Amino acid sequence: MTPKRPAGADAFPNTPVEPFVTRPVEEGELYAALDLGTNSCRMLIARPRGNQFQVVDSFSKPVQLGHGLEASGRLSRSSMARTVHALQVCRRKLDIHKVTRMRLVATEACRRARNSRDFMRMIRRETGLPIEVIGAEEEARLAVISCAPLVSQRTEQLLVVDIGGGSTELVWIDLEDVELAERPRAIMRLADGFRDPVPGGARVVDWISVPLGVATLRDQFEDVEDDQGRFALMSWHFEEMLQSFAPYVNAGAPEEGFQIIGTSGTVTTVAASHLGLKRYDRTKVDGLTMTSTQIDRVIRDYLMLGPEGRRTDPRIGRERHALIMSGAAILQTLMRIWPTTRLSVADRGLREGLLYAQMVKDGVLAPESVNGVA
Repeated sequence: MTPKRPAGADAFPNTPVEPFVTRPVEEGELYAALDLGTNSCRMLIARPRGNQFQVVDSFSKPVQLGHGLEASGRLSRSSMARTVHALQVCRRKLDIHKVTRMRLVATEACRRARNSRDFMRMIRRETGLPIEVIGAEEEARLAVISCAPLVSQRTEQLLVVDIGGGSTELVWIDLEDVELAERPRAIMRLADGFRDPVPGGARVVDWISVPLGVATLRDQFEDVEDDQGRFALMSWHFEEMLQSFAPYVNAGAPEEGFQIIGTSGTVTTVAASHLGLKRYDRTKVDGLTMTSTQIDRVIRDYLMLGPEGRRTDPRIGRERHALIMSGAAILQTLMRIWPTTRLSVADRGLREGLLYAQMVKDGVLAPESVNGVA
């Protein structure tokens, strides 16, 4: 049964999204996508290739832009300085590759900060980069279309979850009226908006942007010393924020044909831990299917490790150990509300969505070429 609103593979390369070295420049115009989030600054430079794109260069750095934002409502001077330094590196990469087609966006931290406009002017002055702050709906749309190749043809009800640093986007999509072979492509057609669905196309039942991500949720409970108590409080608090999401109000046991796609560092880290990877391997993680039981097992293991154990666990990594439990609290909450045997792990997200949207708009990629999973 489709939840009711109350009285609201692969189009991407199979090569790692974060290559260790810059690829040799070949012919063809290059595109860039930059995602300036609450915790990280990440960029991809790619060129269209057939019905896919090939990553030429990338950049990813944890800048902790939103550090202290919960308490002050402002971006701190040190956070802005770290971020500008990272953006200067991105500027050099864009110049080296002579990229002219680009979309560079900022998300939740810059949406919320009182001094966001001043920061945008600072970025323009120090780097010359045309960063734009996008709204929550556009952020959700871009995450959704990046995950389209992972949509199973058997899926009738789809929940896409993007756990970010400062916010978490959930989009529930009804695919019952879409032809089986058309379902992945129907997801990509949502790039133009969630309203006014095309007859016979994908229908967005509801979507929500919860102003809690791995960084902001952690910051709200950092004064709670008990590890398990903090985890329980974070989970409860996140669930409280779902009260206006129609599928939560009408939540029931998911039926056959239900799929969740999770895109975030939290989801990929849990997947890597489930596989026992000592070194992250995107080719093993992207597209992996996990059950609620398997996810619970990994999270229980994290809790048993404690803060010090997580800090030294190679499966988690030094850059994520401080954020993994807040992300895990969000993920486990969703798995408790909508338990499933089919959570698809997506090592892709906003940057890939930005690249795809630009290339389709320019006519160098065709959404009709996208293939889903069986």
